[in-house]
Amino acid sequence: MRKTKFTRLLAACALLLVLGAGQAFADGFTLTSPDMREGGILSMKQVLNGFGCTGENISPALAWKNAPRDAESFAITVYDPDAPTGSGWWHWVVYNIPANVHTLKAGAGNNKKLLPDGAVQGRTDFGSAGYGGACPPEGHGDHRYIFTVHALDVELLDLAPESSAAMVGFFLNAHTLDKAVLTTTFGR
Repeated sequence: MRKTKFTRLLAACALLLVLGAGQAFADGFTLTSPDMREGGILSMKQVLNGFGCTGENISPALAWKNAPRDAESFAITVYDPDAPTGSGWWHWVVYNIPANVHTLKAGAGNNKKLLPDGAVQGRTDFGSAGYGGACPPEGHGDHRYIFTVHALDVELLDLAPESSAAMVGFFLNAHTLDKAVLTTTFGR
């Protein structure tokens, strides 16, 4: 009798673990925005005002949830893998976002006052820090814009603010616990 009760208890515990794991997976690390949606087309608010584009160049509001509990900071990147450069195009890099921050307001990439204290914007492929909106070459088709939040295992990346996106990316890859992605498109 005792063995049967123990077996049932063990089976019940295993079932709870499986159900709990399923819930944890369902509630995974996610990135959302009220300004854009997964698979959607960027609005003119997020398009560059320059290089022949006439957008508003405003970084979107971003929110992330269910980050790893041991995350010590966050970083945001925006990358266009379809740019005709042979290496893509970095549109935004911001790192050293404190672990207690889970949102960025619209325009944070263009107004340092909207960034959390301590956050640093790295140099993009436009040659300067800050958000640079979408502006693919005319007739080149739709480009993908991959917005990524990285949960990091370090509080700070000790990099100079003028560090290139590739340099920041190297350290992000070395310290990322998990990441959440939102991909949009834009073409002209």
